[in-house]
Amino acid sequence: MAVDRERIAALVRELLEAIGEDPDRPGLKQTPERVADAYGEFFAGVGEDAGAPLARTISVSRGPAPDTLPSGAVMLRDILFRSVCEHHLLPFRGHAHLAYLPGEQVVGLGALPKVVEILSSRPQVQERLGEQIADVIAASLDARGVLVVLEATHECVTMRGGSQPDASTVTIAARGELAEPAARAELVALLGTARPSGMRA
Repeated sequence: MAVDRERIAALVRELLEAIGEDPDRPGLKQTPERVADAYGEFFAGVGEDAGAPLARTISVSRGPAPDTLPSGAVMLRDILFRSVCEHHLLPFRGHAHLAYLPGEQVVGLGALPKVVEILSSRPQVQERLGEQIADVIAASLDARGVLVVLEATHECVTMRGGSQPDASTVTIAARGELAEPAARAELVALLGTARPSGMRA
């Protein structure tokens, strides 16, 4: 379902009036339309099939390179994402790190960030986002295990209330063989070397 930009613009105009502003003053005159366009981007994943990017898989035994079967995990680190917290409609952003233990099927690496993009382009909470990414990968591939680590900064933490500008949130979601902490320890250690400054978003 497409975002109703016209309705959003009308509601933003009401919001500006509700906080005591004049939506017709020069600095705010185009704000409702700008917010509507931004929301069109932020929430483009609502109603979208997050599994669609993983529909085209490659057989590891009968595919183009059967002599290069993966013997361990396939990992993609530092996928940038941004989302909107459903509690305050404030942004959060960070990095997603994905790993899976292939079965007979693998997927093009470019498909994995698309899954993250679709699921993060909805009102979200970080904990659920990680679980949803793991569920989609596990359901779409015959993976023996899936690991999703998200680290993000939330504006509801950094800009309101107690205001902790340096705080970040880390969540882990795991499926299959990687659900056991000991089994995923090596992968988690590798994620710690993702960037010289660690995983900070």
